[in-house]
Amino acid sequence: MASLTIDKLTKSFGAVDVLKGIDLEIEDGGFLVLVGPSGCGKSTLLNCIAGLEKTTSGEIRIGDRNVEGLHPSKRDIAMVFQSYALYPNMTVRGNISFGMEIRGIAKADQDRAIQEVADMLQIGNLLDRKPSQLSGGQRQRVAMGRALVRHPQVFLFDEPLSNLDAKLRVDMRTEIKRLHSRMGTTIVYVTHDQIEALTLATKIAVLEAGYLQQFGTPDEIYNDPANMFVADFMGSPSMNLIEGRLTASADGLEVVIDSHDDRSISLPVPDSAAMRQHLDHSIVFGIRPEAMTDPDGADRTSSRVVTRDCYIEVSQPAGSDTFALTKLGGKECIARFRADARIELGSFSPVSFNMTKAVFFDPSTKERIR
Repeated sequence: MASLTIDKLTKSFGAVDVLKGIDLEIEDGGFLVLVGPSGCGKSTLLNCIAGLEKTTSGEIRIGDRNVEGLHPSKRDIAMVFQSYALYPNMTVRGNISFGMEIRGIAKADQDRAIQEVADMLQIGNLLDRKPSQLSGGQRQRVAMGRALVRHPQVFLFDEPLSNLDAKLRVDMRTEIKRLHSRMGTTIVYVTHDQIEALTLATKIAVLEAGYLQQFGTPDEIYNDPANMFVADFMGSPSMNLIEGRLTASADGLEVVIDSHDDRSISLPVPDSAAMRQHLDHSIVFGIRPEAMTDPDGADRTSSRVVTRDCYIEVSQPAGSDTFALTKLGGKECIARFRADARIELGSFSPVSFNMTKAVFFDPSTKERIR
């Protein structure tokens, strides 16, 4: 195991800058997830760590060793690909042992390592099958087993679950989480699925257009987003981002938001010097759907829950919850009600806002107002 440090890393393909000054550090045994939309540079960053792409500038250190310029085989990493990359003519046993044979590991040690990962991944009954005889989830377990027998310092996963169906993805997420807890190996994991990121990571790096937008724990990324991109990208449903006007009242600061049919609602805003710089100007009010709910479902421990009447246009039952859609600030917003909450469509209903969960952004810079 080893820590991983990325310092001022850039990568260009000709005149196109793909990675623009990335700084990251993950502790020994940490689980770093790189997340972002397609084309943001996350797979390129993973390939740079692996040595499959040469960086333009910057430094990559695994433990105390600068691996920049080293061949992938010299970096002591193991990679699990989206496509599984199994040899179709070999059995599961042969696929797992192939790398060990190349390195000249004794047959007895190979058999011991194969049995160990087979027990860990519950694929002992598959060792004599070919990849064509396996399901997608089984193939992914074999690909993981092939990486595990190497005992590398760092594991790299490139969207390993994207080819699996929804239920199997959830099951495999659990397996990977359990595997990490058991082995404590440093992992760097690429995904476009932000729920996967929040579920697996000890640290998340959110990338967009080659820039690192935010780096932090899942809780920091979800509840304390640095800018509007992170707030909108992370979470399902995503954060409601509602434009309003910051005004002063006898009770302090408040944001006034257009509602239905020329009406408006006002919500209290924390008073600070940074907020007052936006007085009488537009700000963006951000709040997660679970912090907008029916009054009986509101957080009883919160000291700042306010209730306002909102016009409910659509409801979407979702089993344990019901999503209620209302228009605020000219945008469709989602509130998460209890499953048995009574909702009258086409009318005003009370919606409770947990303002301890609210965040505010500058609409011109898209950055957080703190």
